[in-house]
Amino acid sequence: QFALLFVALAACYVPLGNYMARIFTDTRHWRVERGIYKLCGIDPEADMRWSVYVRSILAFSLVSVLFLYLIERTQHWLFLSVGMANVNPVTAWNTAASFTTNTNWQNYSGESTMSYLTQMGGLAVQNFASAAVGLAVAIAMIRGFTRSRTDKLGNFWVDLTRGTIRVLLPISIIGAIILVALFVLLVPELL
Repeated sequence: QFALLFVALAACYVPLGNYMARIFTDTRHWRVERGIYKLCGIDPEADMRWSVYVRSILAFSLVSVLFLYLIERTQHWLFLSVGMANVNPVTAWNTAASFTTNTNWQNYSGESTMSYLTQMGGLAVQNFASAAVGLAVAIAMIRGFTRSRTDKLGNFWVDLTRGTIRVLLPISIIGAIILVALFVLLVPELL
């Protein structure tokens, strides 16, 4: 199993790395990205200083924690609650902080604590958003090494959007197709 994982990683790290390098150095924006920038009031051509980049990361993470906490604390009154009570404050804060920081530590029973909306619109969204923030941080660090004569690190909002749309969504779609194909192959054996 380890050898198979090693071979799979060795086979994909160069093409995936090259693809990601092209994504985060591309000067063109996809139409859907331009729509997101316009909707959010983002100037995609603005190059941020490191301090602005860090403040953007922290602001996005703070809003993410508070939004997820709010969903958990009010899930009883939201649609798709399926009779679930609101999550207690300590568990809600712990869960919101852990999913926003991509540690995903859970000290609750998901199916008996979190409503469908909380799981789909809160936790699953944070699985993508926190991974995109991690990608943006890694890209900013690489830019920091390569741009030693400037304090500009790029644009956090562009990196976040591209990481989500061009990296995470395609990988999740390909992974879903593979899982569906494997299930189809295994179903006759299970019956």
